[in-house]
Amino acid sequence: MEPEKRMDKRIRVDLNLEQNPISPFESLSEEVLFLILDLLNSNPLDRKSFSLVSRSFYKLESCHRRWLTPLRLDLLPSILTRYSSISHLNLTLCSRLTDVTLASIASLLSSSLRSINLSGSRSYTHKGIECLAEKCFNLEEIDVSIRVDLGDEVAAAIGKMVKMERVNMGRCKKVTDLGIGCIAAGCPNLKLLCVKGCVGVTDLGVKLVAVKCRKLQSLDVSFTMITKKCLPAIMQLPNLEEFCMTGCLGIDNKAFVNLKQGCNSLQALDMSNCEHMTDSGVLSILQKYPNLYHLNLASCSSVNVSILSGLKSMCKLGSIKLDGCKVTASGLKSLSNSCISLKELSLSKCPGVTDEGISVIMAKHKDLVKLDVTCCRYITDESLSAITSSCTSLVSLRMESCTKLSSEGFRLIGQHCPKLEELDLTDNDLDDEGLRSLASCHNLVSLKIGICLRITDNGLIPVGQSCPRLQELDLYRAIGITDKGVSAIADGCPHLEMINMAYCTNISDESLKFLSKCSKLCILEIRGCLQVSSVGISAIAAGCRLLSKLDVKKCCEVNDAAMFSLARYSHNLCQIHLSYCSVTDAGLLALACLGSLRNATMLHLSGVSPKGLATALLMCHGLTKVKMHSSFKSSIPRALIEHVESRGCSFHWMYKPFQVDFESSELWKQQSHDLFVE
Repeated sequence: MEPEKRMDKRIRVDLNLEQNPISPFESLSEEVLFLILDLLNSNPLDRKSFSLVSRSFYKLESCHRRWLTPLRLDLLPSILTRYSSISHLNLTLCSRLTDVTLASIASLLSSSLRSINLSGSRSYTHKGIECLAEKCFNLEEIDVSIRVDLGDEVAAAIGKMVKMERVNMGRCKKVTDLGIGCIAAGCPNLKLLCVKGCVGVTDLGVKLVAVKCRKLQSLDVSFTMITKKCLPAIMQLPNLEEFCMTGCLGIDNKAFVNLKQGCNSLQALDMSNCEHMTDSGVLSILQKYPNLYHLNLASCSSVNVSILSGLKSMCKLGSIKLDGCKVTASGLKSLSNSCISLKELSLSKCPGVTDEGISVIMAKHKDLVKLDVTCCRYITDESLSAITSSCTSLVSLRMESCTKLSSEGFRLIGQHCPKLEELDLTDNDLDDEGLRSLASCHNLVSLKIGICLRITDNGLIPVGQSCPRLQELDLYRAIGITDKGVSAIADGCPHLEMINMAYCTNISDESLKFLSKCSKLCILEIRGCLQVSSVGISAIAAGCRLLSKLDVKKCCEVNDAAMFSLARYSHNLCQIHLSYCSVTDAGLLALACLGSLRNATMLHLSGVSPKGLATALLMCHGLTKVKMHSSFKSSIPRALIEHVESRGCSFHWMYKPFQVDFESSELWKQQSHDLFVE
């Protein structure tokens, strides 16, 4: 009887297939399916689900993918065999990248590869880059930055890539003019070059680039040894739009005063931290580059009234950064009469900014969309009133540590600035009434209200109910926030990607259970939350599969159970801070199975033995940085440490005494303010 029943079922299934021989999905054209895939780029899990629908979907997803960021090098050949049309390859998460691997990539992606990012990756040499140059004839962009050991041989290999347009060699300290000359001679189509921190690069190398690469649009020579000798050649580049020379101590007034002509195409100039530039040099720049849109003079001690008055000639200037400059009220008054097109103004950490200066400049520049007055500690509600009444189109407002502002003043922001997307009120006297007012800013994407000790759930709940676009929320040391407030955020902000609740001592596992519904959450900081346990972390691991950064320092109830859940679900976890947790060898070994893990801090883990730690280090092949207590240094075999270092991992041995108790947020805040005054 049972076999007959089974046969009947098979017959019914076969009949259904005959009636519906083609799945409705199979009738969709490739163009339609590609459009669907275009909308799924933000979440890799969505693309994976798409590819599992059918064999044809699997094949189409493989053909459609153009960007790839692999986590495991051992699987790279098979991955590239499937995704043979990759044009942009990001290998920054692969700490140990050999020449053999680069040769394999060059063979598999010879015709499709357009861009490759090797920033921070180690172990490869010029031979691997030569393989890319030989076989990847369409390569247009390469990033080999943050490799202090790379020299001219790598630059020479890049110089063989005739279609190369964008090269980033930042912090390649052994590269000299010889290597830069090879790039200049071999890459005539070069549009972007970054040699930031390449201390071996001088005027000769930069001159060669300026002479040979006439299509250059962006040049970054920050913290190099250039002087005024190379500037005439740079300023003759017909297409140069961005020039950055931050921290170039060899540049002085004569560099620009003696220039016979400026660069008419130049739109952005960054000369921050150029200590030897005075007002005469800056004024000559203003005269020669009237088409500038962005000007960065941060930390330039020479900024004074005459310079700010000189901005009158720059009718197209839309963005200026004066961070750390000794700007005065008279200086801001001069600025207010200049730059009629100003859209972005940054006065962060300018000690001379007062209500008088802010009021004057706001009255003249009502079209500002971005304003930064971080740590301008002398402005009061008068300034806030001027800002909110004049600049109602503000999109970004940063006012961290403006300690003379009152809770009444912050209510004006919600009343007059409905277009705000970014708001930073960290370390201010914000209360619930002010926070409720901010809920009127329905477009908020980033809200930072850390160290605002007077806010509670009563203020946070309206934010959750009214700001559905919120992606970033900073509640650092906001001790009045509890599970109830976090619940409102989790329910009303489905796009949340980052939340910082460090030292919010009233939150518990319930908060993490609520947040587990936010599937896009990738950064969670809850250090010092003593009520959080493995139950909450397990909920986050299961619900937030995109989690990439987790800080549970001093969460003493977090134990091995949390590590097991992370190992099972959190395959995107790159960084974790476990200090003072109740993790043992078993939990650490489970965590080591994560191929994505790159950065780990593990201090004062009383349940971890030297043997367990050594085994975990051997298992975790992708580690690039580990912080551990110095007491382990003598317990782990030197040969093992050298082996792990050879894979691209750096050890940071810390000596910190055991300390679980921490100051109250009120005391901590007072100590911070006292330190600033000193």
